[in-house]
Amino acid sequence: MFKKFRGDIDRYVVLRQKFWLIMILTEQGLWALAEHRFSNWVHYSIQIPLLRHFLKLVSIIWHKAIEICTGISICCEAKIGKGLYIGHFGGIFINGGVVIGENCNISQGVTIGLGGRDSRRGCPKIGDRVFIGPGAKVFGSIIIENDAAIGANAVVTKSLPNKAVAVGIPAQVISYKGSKEYIVYRI
Repeated sequence: MFKKFRGDIDRYVVLRQKFWLIMILTEQGLWALAEHRFSNWVHYSIQIPLLRHFLKLVSIIWHKAIEICTGISICCEAKIGKGLYIGHFGGIFINGGVVIGENCNISQGVTIGLGGRDSRRGCPKIGDRVFIGPGAKVFGSIIIENDAAIGANAVVTKSLPNKAVAVGIPAQVISYKGSKEYIVYRI
């Protein structure tokens, strides 16, 4: 939990060039990530029943407060790698079945969730260093591979290969230049 959250803080520090404490106090994306990391830890790691129930109650209240305050809802069951960067707050929803790799960017108005029918029903698995632009929607049992970039307002319902750049409704791959220009992190 703490290692991943330190990675999240580091992404903000590298991108914004400000002291880590200022980032924690002022960035709504980090508030949501702190709540998610705690809730995820409680959900997957705490095995003592009484302690688990108490901490789940704390998690639920904290989650609702963050959701109301920031407009960001990240389900505690979502598996998210270190270094997630949420550039702007508001209208961000991540379903519990979602898997997100390391050093990804999520913009405002993004929904990543459950979609599809029958055997295709499920949630996306997103690789490392993926950029998801403002207003994008990513649904279904699909795989977004490493270094992909999803444009603003794109609706992605099919898997994307490494370094794909996808735009439109439904999303179509327009190049293979990837997300390199959009993802900044400490190497």
